[in-house]
Amino acid sequence: MKDIMIMNVRKVAFGASVVFFTNFAFAQTLQDGINSLDSDKYAAAKNNFTQMIAKEPSAENYFYLGNTFLKQGEPDYAKASENFNKGLTADSKSYLNKIGLASVKLGKGDKSAIAEIQKIVTDSREKDPEVLFRAAEALTIFEKNNSPDLAIQYLNKAIEKTKKDIPAYYYYTLGDAYRLKRIPGEAMTAYDKALPLAKNKASVYTRMGTLWMAAQQWQQAKQNIDKAIATDQTYAPAYKALAAYDIKYQENAKATQDLLNYTKYADEDPYTQLEIAKLYFTNEDYANSKVVLDKIFDKIDDPIKFKLRAYVNYADGQYAEAKQNIDNFVSKAEKSRVQPADQGLMGLIAAGLAKTETDEAKKTALKAEAQQKIALAKVAKDETLKWDMELAKINGGGASQASADAGPSTPEIEAAKKLVAANPKDSDAIYKLANAYQDAKNWNGAVLTWQKMSNLLPDWAPAYYSQGYSYQQAGNNEAAMISYEKFIATVKPADIEANKQALAYSYFAIAFLEKDKDVAKAKDYVAKSLKLDPSYQDAINLNAELNK
Repeated sequence: MKDIMIMNVRKVAFGASVVFFTNFAFAQTLQDGINSLDSDKYAAAKNNFTQMIAKEPSAENYFYLGNTFLKQGEPDYAKASENFNKGLTADSKSYLNKIGLASVKLGKGDKSAIAEIQKIVTDSREKDPEVLFRAAEALTIFEKNNSPDLAIQYLNKAIEKTKKDIPAYYYYTLGDAYRLKRIPGEAMTAYDKALPLAKNKASVYTRMGTLWMAAQQWQQAKQNIDKAIATDQTYAPAYKALAAYDIKYQENAKATQDLLNYTKYADEDPYTQLEIAKLYFTNEDYANSKVVLDKIFDKIDDPIKFKLRAYVNYADGQYAEAKQNIDNFVSKAEKSRVQPADQGLMGLIAAGLAKTETDEAKKTALKAEAQQKIALAKVAKDETLKWDMELAKINGGGASQASADAGPSTPEIEAAKKLVAANPKDSDAIYKLANAYQDAKNWNGAVLTWQKMSNLLPDWAPAYYSQGYSYQQAGNNEAAMISYEKFIATVKPADIEANKQALAYSYFAIAFLEKDKDVAKAKDYVAKSLKLDPSYQDAINLNAELNK
């Protein structure tokens, strides 16, 4: 789930800052708060800045506390604004707090805040590198509401004005801006410049690792995350990045351990725990996600908690509860926070409710709602869930590990299961297990195992064909068609000859399943089947039937 994921990996790439004061003890206290913030210890950071305000209620101190609420996993705009306004009460000319309030507007989706930030910087006469930096940070902190070009301009000015002893976080944020522009080379160059300046190298290596992850260069990503942990085994964000890496490779047990380490080295701030609950969900560890979410549910005000609970309910097949929670989220959250994925989830929930609805009019309405809302997610090209496949699972009954375990087993299945458990990346073991499930006619087990294969080797087309066949044997024709379509789309031109028979069957199977719903498509697909294999008798018969 990309909007819940997750993984929110980009968050760990955003650097912290340091402001130097003449009073060394005070600067050290500020540094403690900044270090906590950079290490995802939000409770400690908030406590640190609150103590600083108690000693000196200055505009700057209110800004740092407010900024902490903006930079946590889910921004708390109300508390951030409260502190920025207090800062302006302390000093009505405070450029930092003016930037803070503009940041809140930008985070909520009001793009006019970009012009406000420009005006604040102009009013400051660009004399203070810290104002330039904070303006740039505000323009990079929100993934969907930002202005990286302007941020790069301000950061370069801040670097130029500083000249020597340039803080590492200037380069961190410069890297973030280039990431938003999808220029990974320039982003890595900025991180390279930060590395010798940073007191905690783990912070930089983690940023490099997540940059490689964004570029889907997984080996380099893992190397840098490993360097981060080797440099500082207590740096929590590195474990969150490692969890994202292990989730990508379906290594759920390792990801769970990563999350335990993240929990160990972060802190008990409710919003940090919310991030952990999200990551558990992404790891398909719904039980742990629910445990963490239940623990902090009443401690956080952000309506995002209702959305996450809705996903957990949906995963458990609790459609009525899921609907109540997603409706709560939509009614309480600002409109800018309701994403296409949320519409898609509402569609899936409606489809789930339709299955048990006895009133035909209500059932029809729910099915129409499902199609309409899932279409919104698909038009937006949202990939939080595989919408068609999820819908097919609901309509046809999805495969689960419980159903696979309850199905037939053989010595070959048990032996292969042990091999896969010992090495989840062993494609040969996964292949053996999938075929053993098929031989035993344990179609749910076969579906799940072929899915593991396609997760591990997404470009290996035969896994999609075999999954389609397994779905078809299990009686889930909608899911079978989706898998066959994926197989057809994945076969490379150079591999068509080697996959000719499987392609012919896939086209035929889709044509057969579509013949009563989409005659034009059925005719097209059966013709493609016969082109590949003119002697295929089932296709010949279907073609004759369709063209009477």
